[in-house]
Amino acid sequence: MIVWLNGTHGAGKTTTGALVQPLIPGSRVFDAEKVGETLMDITPALPSLGNFQHWPPWRALVVETARHVLDYTGGTLVIPMTVLVEQYWREISAGLARHAIPVRHFVLHADQDTLRGRIEGDTALGPVPSPFRLQYLEPYAEAARTWLHTEAEVVDTTHLTPSQAALRIAAAVTGRDAPSRVSGAP
Repeated sequence: MIVWLNGTHGAGKTTTGALVQPLIPGSRVFDAEKVGETLMDITPALPSLGNFQHWPPWRALVVETARHVLDYTGGTLVIPMTVLVEQYWREISAGLARHAIPVRHFVLHADQDTLRGRIEGDTALGPVPSPFRLQYLEPYAEAARTWLHTEAEVVDTTHLTPSQAALRIAAAVTGRDAPSRVSGAP
């Protein structure tokens, strides 16, 4: 199974994914961004399209990597990855379906002011807010309005900690009440 954590930058996907993983027995986190980074290392470079998700090989390689890892390990892959283009989500989900891999698709949502505040307050990428991350606020809002929220289970993180979001997702996936606290989390 795949537990896909979607949503835009600042929604808490990476942090929540790391907290969900120990709550779902036999799960691992797969950072599909690393597939994009590998493609970005090709020389001479692939055509400049502004985002590695626009390269068709990224979408196919995410599917194939997930399939091969699951064939090798079994269990569940937690994939924290923004996908805001409906066609790309359809390609990925159809590819996983062709391999009979079930997907639980969650969108970590927060209102625009909260997202902007989180991005502007995140100093992990440097003292200046990431223009790359900020440019996805409106595309996320459009995807949420038009298709994304109907394609996934929405977890509104506006007033949740990543730990609380992880507990909700784990409970939904396992069908059991998750512990009231994530081990090692505040």
